[in-house]
Amino acid sequence: MGQLTVLLEQIQGGGTEARDALFAAAYADLHRLAQSRLRGGGRNVLLDTTGLVHESYLRFVRIGELRVKDRRAFFGYASQIMRSVIVNSVRERMAQKRSGGGPSLTLSTGLTSHVADSEKIVLDVHEALEDLEKADPRLAQVAQMRYFGGYSEREIAETLEITERTVQRDWERARLILAAALR
Repeated sequence: MGQLTVLLEQIQGGGTEARDALFAAAYADLHRLAQSRLRGGGRNVLLDTTGLVHESYLRFVRIGELRVKDRRAFFGYASQIMRSVIVNSVRERMAQKRSGGGPSLTLSTGLTSHVADSEKIVLDVHEALEDLEKADPRLAQVAQMRYFGGYSEREIAETLEITERTVQRDWERARLILAAALR
């Protein structure tokens, strides 16, 4: 049994120290997950990889209860938390833009339109995933793990305990449905 699984069992038994030890042990993997989520830039300019990991940890702590039984389930849950952090960050940034509370600045580069477009895309994908989740939860989970979690097909197959071929088919279906929803 792996170190993370042992720590998860200790957390289930009520060990609060185990939670901190779990995040210390999983930090490198969580950092990799966050890095894959933020790769390519522009998806969320307010969060960097470390910020995303730390904000996700704070969400875990606020929630207080971690109901996962093994390493795979933990990282699947972590990708959901990261998705939530990213979406909330984008929403906050867009709300700040609309509030008009600060001084108005004009930039002479095309950067602002790119940032606004990428933020809009994150929210559009999030909303499309919510709709997909109502229709087919597994397709939504595969899409979330690919898009927000950066998981490979093999990792998704192991986590969901399905074959890689099923993941490939589900990912293709989810992409087609999401693409149609985003048009």
